[in-house]
Amino acid sequence: MNPTRPLIALAFALLASTHGNARTVYRCIRDGTVSLATAPEPGSQCFAKELDDDAAALPNLWGRMGVFHGTLYKREQDGRTVYSTRNLPGSTPVLGFTVATPAGSPAHAGLGKVGAPRMDAFPREFRSAAKKTGIDEAWLRAIAHAESYFDAKAVSDKGARGVMQLMPETIADYGVRDPFDAKQSILAGAKLLKALWTRYEGDLVLAAAAYNAGAGAVAQYNGVPPYVETQEYVAKVQALHARYRKAMKLPPLPGQLAPAR
Repeated sequence: MNPTRPLIALAFALLASTHGNARTVYRCIRDGTVSLATAPEPGSQCFAKELDDDAAALPNLWGRMGVFHGTLYKREQDGRTVYSTRNLPGSTPVLGFTVATPAGSPAHAGLGKVGAPRMDAFPREFRSAAKKTGIDEAWLRAIAHAESYFDAKAVSDKGARGVMQLMPETIADYGVRDPFDAKQSILAGAKLLKALWTRYEGDLVLAAAAYNAGAGAVAQYNGVPPYVETQEYVAKVQALHARYRKAMKLPPLPGQLAPAR
């Protein structure tokens, strides 16, 4: 028997509002980090998840984060006690827990090849998403180029979909109704990239690695994971980023080589 399972079960029991045989847990995202709570967290983007008490196994609400160690906290919010795995103001620790999330990686080398920039693909959508999120449009285009080569109907062997190759959990977290709609895909991808950019304090290499293999893999290896797919992907994105900045008549970033003619 997994010795952490009773502790995890206790955490889920505390982290839920009971309605018959179902419980509601809120999966909340802030600055690229995930927490679970019994009520929406102020300042986070939260999505309700219904848990079936009769399910044979606990669902994975964390994503692919390897072995995740956390603390369950409680605090008062709107006149009632709320439990959360994020240490918000006024919180006190209740218990520590360990969750072993699924092994493996959703990493893939991407469907696009390093080549000439494509400025003709969804220009309005990329411009709008970059403006709304404040991220470098050239970087957003480089990610899309590496991921799908701007194919709105693309599906990878790992299950990623659309222009930005969104994984199912990203589709759910960002409220994407149709992952094959270019506008929705590009905006959700831009929001995810902004969260990763913030999390890694502007380190585009780590942000690209996390977009490809997951933040858990980056944390597990304290840097770019040793997956061939991810290493190839990061190198491809770096080369494409330089080419898109040149195509957009932007100067190379510090430490970024100008692309060969």
